[in-house]
Amino acid sequence: MTGNDVSTAGSAGTSGTQGVHEQVVFCADEHSGLRAIIAIYSTALGPSLGGTRFYPYASEQAALADVLNLSRAMAYKNALAGLDHGGGKAVIIGDPSRDKTEALLRAYGRFVQSLGGRYLTACDVGTYSEDMDVIARESRYVTGRTVANGGAGDSSILTAYGVFQGMRAAAEHVYGTPSLRGRRVGVEGVGKVGHRLVDHLVEDGAEVVVCDVNEQAVERVRRRHPQVAAVAGRAELIAEPIDVFAPCALGGSLDDDTVAGMNARIVCGGANNQLAHAGVEKQLADRGILYAPDYVVNSGGVIQVADEIHGFNMDRARAKAAQIYDTTLKIFRIAAEEGVPPAVAADRLAERRMSEVGRIRAIWLGQ
Repeated sequence: MTGNDVSTAGSAGTSGTQGVHEQVVFCADEHSGLRAIIAIYSTALGPSLGGTRFYPYASEQAALADVLNLSRAMAYKNALAGLDHGGGKAVIIGDPSRDKTEALLRAYGRFVQSLGGRYLTACDVGTYSEDMDVIARESRYVTGRTVANGGAGDSSILTAYGVFQGMRAAAEHVYGTPSLRGRRVGVEGVGKVGHRLVDHLVEDGAEVVVCDVNEQAVERVRRRHPQVAAVAGRAELIAEPIDVFAPCALGGSLDDDTVAGMNARIVCGGANNQLAHAGVEKQLADRGILYAPDYVVNSGGVIQVADEIHGFNMDRARAKAAQIYDTTLKIFRIAAEEGVPPAVAADRLAERRMSEVGRIRAIWLGQ
């Protein structure tokens, strides 16, 4: 791909249940070095909404696989969060510490603008509110901007809050009380979301142990909360006598080995696409481990950026994020009643909303 090329592959109807993406856009800008992919899974509920990930993928194929999975998850996340948005996601291929420039971000913004509002972008791994400000100089379909530029600021604030609410719901389901006081919680990844989750847990009286590949991130948490313990990595963390495992790093952390070695009764974290493959949720259930579906509990961030679109109000957004507690409990009840893992129950609930609301919306739009 050279020059300012856009190639589009894949199309489907407006139904979010077909399993086929509506649109996948490959973007390249020779001058800035931009290589990006924008994936729109569904617009059944409204314009697609999802963040832009800036990551040094090993190959374009790896980037494509990630953005397809992430955009599908966003459709389900937005549906269960009660938002009038479909699911989309974007990835920029490169090392943000080396490759991120104003020229590259602005080139990317022009591609977002070219979609005419079918996709609204925001922050994700490797991108920040300041980056959204730059992208917004080329596109009006940007949210998650800095407060100084009319935005809501860092969306990790409500992401962590929502994960905490989901964890409280899981504790209610397993232990009969939403309080995490005295519970030992292992947090993998203490970056943008993880370190804020630790704040909530410590405030609630939980015992916390953490791990992160970034030693400075661990040191920051321990300076703020000296009582927090730290271990070398995930293997050591899951071997700890923990009640809750909170994966807050990159996806795929719940693989066969992790599940087999886990001592926790609950899995609830902020990472996206935590299940390494489709059978993991059954393995968790077979071991008596309650899994809070990631795209349900980590939807606080998208609730925050969606609220910004119409003029941000933190109290309103926080109140909506607090509803993650009730949604998570509802999913656990459906799972128990229908005899399926929570991940399956969550999928069914999201698909039902996408299908029912999407059908009505299609009639009004004359589709």
